[in-house]
Amino acid sequence: MKKLLAIALVAAFPLLASAAPENYTLDPYHTYPGFAIEHWGLSQMHGQFDKSSGKFSFDRAAKTGSVELTIATASITTGDGVKGNRPTARDDHLRSGDFFNVAEFPTMTFKSTKTNFSGDLPSSVEGNLTLLGVTKPITLTFERFKCGQNAFTKKDRCGGNAVGKFKRSDFGMKYALPAVGDEVALNIEFEGDKD
Repeated sequence: MKKLLAIALVAAFPLLASAAPENYTLDPYHTYPGFAIEHWGLSQMHGQFDKSSGKFSFDRAAKTGSVELTIATASITTGDGVKGNRPTARDDHLRSGDFFNVAEFPTMTFKSTKTNFSGDLPSSVEGNLTLLGVTKPITLTFERFKCGQNAFTKKDRCGGNAVGKFKRSDFGMKYALPAVGDEVALNIEFEGDKD
């Protein structure tokens, strides 16, 4: 009887091991929270944040997961950082109290509350975005989520891109409405190494 129990435990061990959560730390050099917003009803202006940090985890068997992302708001760039003969460059204006108010709110954060799966990989994540001291729920959908091995470090790595939308006015950012659009489209490119 003891022998049969031992065999059963050995056979079940790989299943138990595969049910463990996989934890990843975001690679700041390959993670780019980006956005697009309508400008004067004419074009979609794009920008990104160059500094971010965070982690994510998922359990393929239990179909659970979590995401935490912190973005340095002062790292915003839209390709317009030189003032020239204008009062201010666009990137500096976006850092001001009219928009991200980086002096008072140096970070914005996303923390998940629920992860949805398609097969054994996450398909979307629901959570709370905190911007300008206001917290609102948003959903990020993974257009791509893949895992493999980093060819250089030989570590397990997952990455992809997540998209979502929110209204900036919901967070109190109302400057230049409606000339500058209210709806912000997010596109977060990310990669992370397994801890």
